Amino acid sequence: MTDTAAKLTERMLRVDQAGEYGATRIYEGQIAVMGNRAPGSSLIAGMAAQEVGHRERFDAMMTERGVRPTALQPLWSAAGYALGAATALMGPEAAMACTAAIETEIERHYTQQLETLDGEDPELSEAIREFRDDERAHHDAAIEAGARGAPGYPFLSGAIRLGCRLAIRLSERI
Repeated sequence: MTDTAAKLTERMLRVDQAGEYGATRIYEGQIAVMGNRAPGSSLIAGMAAQEVGHRERFDAMMTERGVRPTALQPLWSAAGYALGAATALMGPEAAMACTAAIETEIERHYTQQLETLDGEDPELSEAIREFRDDERAHHDAAIEAGARGAPGYPFLSGAIRLGCRLAIRLSERI
């Protein structure tokens, strides 16, 4: 692998681990507010467990390859938890709208990464492909669970998607 390709995969690992970390924090915020008896709480708990698995796999790849996490991780911790708690306070539909919005952007992001990798890094490509499929399933489950019924859905979804795109760009670089 060339130096340029190695730097590219480092950036991919950094941003992907940050995204999975942020997802775990969003779900932690939602669970803290909704508890385990609210509508959709078991769905959220299941998705949260998958995100933890994704993050752990990226953590291991980063350790093996000597890649540092984003310096913004403390910010993503607080922002993710706050986003999860805020959307849960708005109700189960808003919590699902948050998931649908985030997963829309993550699926797009992972697909772009797979196109860029073009098989260059089989281990990373396999993880990204698997996780992208999980994120697509999370999106679909959130839509089925009533995401579009959230108050102000178009605005809420758009704002979360914009924030997600910004977080991706920053985490790739910092």
